[in-house]
Amino acid sequence: MRVITGTARGRKLETLDGLDVRPTTEIVKEAVFSMIHFRLPASNVADIFAGSGQMGIEAISRGAKKATFVDQSRASIEIVRRNLASTGLAGQANVVMDGAESFLERTREKFDFIFLDPPYNRGYGMKLLPLLGQALAPGGLVLFEHSRDEVLPEEIGGLKRVKEYRYGKTLITTYTHIDPQQDD
Repeated sequence: MRVITGTARGRKLETLDGLDVRPTTEIVKEAVFSMIHFRLPASNVADIFAGSGQMGIEAISRGAKKATFVDQSRASIEIVRRNLASTGLAGQANVVMDGAESFLERTREKFDFIFLDPPYNRGYGMKLLPLLGQALAPGGLVLFEHSRDEVLPEEIGGLKRVKEYRYGKTLITTYTHIDPQQDD
């Protein structure tokens, strides 16, 4: 796994080993960043279920001003910190050891992009999507990576589905505010 482009281009990233770890493939990562590359510069992003931190690191490398990395695993948080140090991007990062639900309930920060890649088929969509609206900046976008077997709603918690993208067994479902001017 490596950073695809930007200031940290080509840098290798560490990842955890094990059956519970499922890093985003480079094909999916490239597709996600192709969707948002014109809106990415100077944005504030969140990488929830960060794992290795590859999505947030890629965002900073491509011009995001800041990324917040959230994971409840101490081992993942250590990997994120090492990857940020090795890419030289730690100064633009906030690393938070917390569960996704707890973080989203408490944060007052607004994010232009929220990357969400929870373990597949465990109901995280229905649990977390209602909380994402309050953390999403007006005009922002949620990019939710999930199994194609997991069906997500058209609208939920003030969010509406924009589009679904299929990459083999993986779907990326994008959401934005129902009312783009919403400022809650």
